[in-house]
Amino acid sequence: MDGITVRTPLIPLEWNGARLYLKPENLQPIGAFKLRGAYNKIASLSDDERARGVITYSSGNHAQGVAYAARALGTKAVIVMPRNAPAVKREATAALGAEIVFVGPSGVERQLKAEELAAEHGYIIIPPYDDEKIIAGQGTAGLEILEDLPEVDLVLVPIGGGGLISGISTAIKSVKPNAKVIGVEPELAADAQASFRAGQIVKFPAEQVLSTSADGLRSQYVGTITFEHIRRYVDDVVTVSEDDILNAVKILAENPKTAAEPSGAVAPAAWLFHRDSLPKSSFTVAVISGGNIDPELLKKVVSSDHSTLTSR
Repeated sequence: MDGITVRTPLIPLEWNGARLYLKPENLQPIGAFKLRGAYNKIASLSDDERARGVITYSSGNHAQGVAYAARALGTKAVIVMPRNAPAVKREATAALGAEIVFVGPSGVERQLKAEELAAEHGYIIIPPYDDEKIIAGQGTAGLEILEDLPEVDLVLVPIGGGGLISGISTAIKSVKPNAKVIGVEPELAADAQASFRAGQIVKFPAEQVLSTSADGLRSQYVGTITFEHIRRYVDDVVTVSEDDILNAVKILAENPKTAAEPSGAVAPAAWLFHRDSLPKSSFTVAVISGGNIDPELLKKVVSSDHSTLTSR
């Protein structure tokens, strides 16, 4: 993936006498980690498959990853997006040359439309997360963490569909089996936590997950493949509130290199506001999964007065 993805550094954040290392995937060319998996998947296709074009279904960051990777590899990209996707993500995807098809807000609706178009036109589906090549691509972030901080003993990763945490946890546990990997979700979209506790995939209603500000984590359920990775390699899944998420966005925005969208701030939020409930650690990394935040939302969050910030 040389020349396509950025090898993001670890950036220390000092808070209340402790240090957190941030993995800023917001610094990727598309502003999110999704480029890793999308490029790995499309690059693995045969010339004949790429000639047919690719299609995916996404609320934004995976859409941009597929559009960017497809353009780099010279193949057509069709993206099925919800009409309520943030404008910044819709516009960025279109600017990368992808053809966009809009549907309603449900993730299931997006997937069904993509499958329909793939059957009609012969496109190759590039899943957002439930695919071994996608997972392997996301796992490169975990390998980088190990190279840059061999002492790491706790890694915090956001969970939407589970592709990122599947790849990172597999990489971390293969080298440091005693290190802890914790998934983090919004309270309003805690389907992965419910699945982890139940030992089987639990589906959340669309109207519930749509209520979180973390639009990149609005998956109604984790994938079949990703759930098996989560069960095997992830130690626990915790949740954070909407206030926690927006407070974290405000804190991270103080450094332009760590500016995060709500989805990207979820993992740091767990450390910032719920450190006592996390496993004890000496070297903790939290992944900023993306930074594609609507400018008006960022302005509103930064100018607001959040009471929890007084604990700093």
